[in-house]
Amino acid sequence: MSDTAIAERAGIGASVTGRNGGGFGGNGNGSGGNSGASHTPQRAYVTGMVIALSGIAMFFMALISAAVVRRGSPSGDWRPLIVSGWLARILWLNTLVLLGSSATMLHARSRARAGDETGFRQWWIVTSALGVCFLAGQLLAWRQLVAAGLYLATNPSSSFFYLITAAHGVHLAGGIIALLVVAFRPARRMARGTAVEIASMYWHAMDAIWMFLFFFLISGGRS
Repeated sequence: MSDTAIAERAGIGASVTGRNGGGFGGNGNGSGGNSGASHTPQRAYVTGMVIALSGIAMFFMALISAAVVRRGSPSGDWRPLIVSGWLARILWLNTLVLLGSSATMLHARSRARAGDETGFRQWWIVTSALGVCFLAGQLLAWRQLVAAGLYLATNPSSSFFYLITAAHGVHLAGGIIALLVVAFRPARRMARGTAVEIASMYWHAMDAIWMFLFFFLISGGRS
C-alpha cells in the first residue's frame, strides 16, 4: 500500500473520531468533543461566567446594602427578625446541605476528569438532589415564618428575609436546571468537560453567596 493511501485512511479515521468523540475529553479547544464547541476556547466560557457571577454578587450586595439602609431608617419601624428555634435549625441544616453539595460537586468533577462517566453522573445527580433538598428546606423556613405570623408585608425585616432567600433560591434553581442539562443532554455548543467546569463554578459561587447571606440573616439584619 502506498504512503498516500495510508495517509488518506489515517485522515478518514481521524475525521470519524472527531465527529463521534464524546465524554469529557474536550476543553473547548477542539479535543474530543463535538465540532460545534471546537471554535470557542474554554477560557472564553470561564471569563463569561466570571463576569456573570460578578454581576450576581453585586446584585446580592445591593440587597444587603438596601436592608442595612432600611434598618437605619428614621421611621423606626424596623423590628429585627430573630432567627431562633426551628427557623434557626432549618437554616443551619440547609447550610450544611448546601456545603455537602459542594463536596459532592468536587467529587463529581474528579470523576469527570478521570473519564468515569458513571461515577460522574451519580455524584452529579446527588449534587442536584441536595440542591432540591435545600430549596425544600427554604420553603419550610418560610412556613415557619408564616406560622409565627410573619408575612412578606408584616415588617421590613421579614420582607427582606423573604426577598433575599427567594432571590437566592431562584438562582440556585437555575443552577439545578443547568446541572441536569449537563448530566442528561449531549454536549452541543461546548465540550462536556467545559460544561462541567462552568457549572461547577456557578454552583460553588451560589454556595459562597448563601454563606454570606446566611450569616447576615441569622444576625437579625444587624450590620
